[in-house]
Amino acid sequence: GGVAFLNALPGLEKVELANGDEQTGVRILRRALEEPLRRIATNAGQDGSVVVQKVMSLKKGQGYDAATDSYGDMIALGIIDPAKVTKAALENAVSIAGMVLTTNVLVTDAPDDNRPNAGVTADMGMY
Repeated sequence: GGVAFLNALPGLEKVELANGDEQTGVRILRRALEEPLRRIATNAGQDGSVVVQKVMSLKKGQGYDAATDSYGDMIALGIIDPAKVTKAALENAVSIAGMVLTTNVLVTDAPDDNRPNAGVTADMGMY
C-alpha cells in the first residue's frame, strides 16, 4: 500500500507556484503523500524513510510488502493499491483541510471520560 500516492509525487514537480505559501502547501502535500507507506513500514519495524526512498527508486508497479519485508511487483505480491479509491480519499482530505483553514470556528464533541479504553490496536506496534 501507499505506492499510488508515491506515483503522484512527480505531478507536484509540474505545478507552477506563485508564492511561498503555495510552496509550503506543496511541501506539506509531498510529505502527506509519503506518510502512508512510511507508516506501514514503521509499523512493520522498518525505517519508514528508507522504505519510501527505496520504493521511489523502483519501477512503476513495484512496492513494499511489509508482511515479508520485501520489494517487488505489487500484483504478484497480492497487494492491490487502487488508485481511484486512493485519489478520492486524497481529494476528500484536501477538501476538508481547505474548509478547516477557512473556517473561523470548529465544533467537536467533548471528551467522554466514562468511555472505556479502546486497548491496544493494530497500529500501536503490537502483533
